[in-house]
Formats: sequence, structure tokens, C-alpha cells
Amino acid sequence: MKCFSIDLDGTLLNSKHEISDESFKVLKELREQGHQIIFNTGRAFDDVIKYDHVQKIAAPIFTINGTVLYSEKRDVLYEASLSVSIYKELMQILKEIGMWIMVYTNKGGFPCRYPALQDKDPEEIVKIFHHYDYDQILDQDDIKIYKIMVVAPGNQLEKIDQVKQAIEGKFAVSMASSYVHVVEITSIEANKGEALRRYQQLMNIQFDEIFAFGDGGNDISQFKAATTSVAMANAPLNVQKEADLISKTNDEDGFAYAVRHLLNF
Repeated sequence: MKCFSIDLDGTLLNSKHEISDESFKVLKELREQGHQIIFNTGRAFDDVIKYDHVQKIAAPIFTINGTVLYSEKRDVLYEASLSVSIYKELMQILKEIGMWIMVYTNKGGFPCRYPALQDKDPEEIVKIFHHYDYDQILDQDDIKIYKIMVVAPGNQLEKIDQVKQAIEGKFAVSMASSYVHVVEITSIEANKGEALRRYQQLMNIQFDEIFAFGDGGNDISQFKAATTSVAMANAPLNVQKEADLISKTNDEDGFAYAVRHLLNF
């Protein structure tokens, strides 16, 4: 069985955050041919399943960069989380640097999840994070911290480097960047590539080939786990360099083009 592991934002979704009819047609054809499709994304489950086209495709969903894995029937197969102690230490560092911070949990995103920021101007975004009390998140019963996602305010990219320098090698966590102005911090057990390996173990299957499609730094781990990796033309150069093939952009149906023309399906 061949597996098609597909990122969403910047890959399957166009710049309007839509799945095109052409991409949906290709997804259906792959399923009809008996191939495994996996939606492998940094998004939370609720931000994935809201798409009608996703609901119509029988496929596992790997969310939050491999933190929570869902079966085709939407059952939770696996989840990883950050410890409370690591969460507290990281939050202190991130607040001092001055980042916009989103916390993904089993009880939702606080104060929101990243899709809520898309298409908002900086003034609106500032109001979301201004004086938000992150300590109250831990007051909830049975809370699990899946991901801390930080955004550089006003695209101050030097703050992204500060975050990476402050955390890398000092905490047992995974770090990835779906965009150049973002850092996503998850459990050391969670990344898109590890999720592909873990799913095969959980389901007791072995894919003959894995085709991975992506555009962000958080896709590099799935590129390394794949037989063939495909980057969208809109991906940064450092991501494109990690891929075997370069397709068209996400606004040019780069996923569909890759399947039909680069992979000869």
C-alpha cells in the first residue's frame, strides 16, 4: 500500500484556506485506487475536520505536528503532551522575549488557535494577547498541554532566533516552524515524521512507499520519513532543499499537480 501524507496550510489549502475541487478530485481518486491518505498537519483536530472535503475522505488525521493521531473513524490512537514543569519554564522564557503565545490543549486553544489570527491585522491580534493570564490554563481539571505556538509580533524575526537559542538543547522538546515567523513547541515524542512511523506500528502495517507533501519547516521530519518528498513552490528555499521534488504553488494546485505529473498517477 502506498501512503500519501499531506500537510494542509500552504500545501493542500490555497491562500484562501480552501481545498480546491481539483485537489479533492485527486484525493478521491487515490482512495479509489486503494492508497492510504493521511492529513498530517500542525492544526488542531477541530481546525481540520471543519472542511467538508476532509469529512468526505476516509483518512487518518495527524494533528499538532504528530501530537495527537486520529484513526479514519476519528478515534484517538495516540497523544503526547508537555509536562507542567516544562510548560511553566517555557512560558517564563517566552514572555520575557515578548512573543504572541498560543497554547493548544485537550480543552481547546488559549487564548485562541493560529487559524483565528489569519487575515487579522496586527491591532486586532494585539488585543487577543494583551494581558492574557496563561496561569489559569493549568487550573482546569485533567488539562494536557499539546503545543505552545509562538508568533513574532510584527514579524520581528530576530525574536524567533532568540526563542530557538533559549530553548534548543536545554529542554526535552521538539521545535518546528510552519512559517518563518512562528515556532511550534511540542513533546519530544511528537513530529510529523515520527507520527508516520508510529502509525504503522499502531496499525501493524508497513507502507510500500510514503509520499510526503509540505511547505513548512515542520514538514522536514515527514520528508525524512518518506520514500519521496514533495515541496510546494511556495515553500521557503531551506524547505525545498530537503525535498526530492518541487511542485507548483498551493494556489496552482501544487498537490494535485505533483500527484498527476511528478508521480505519474
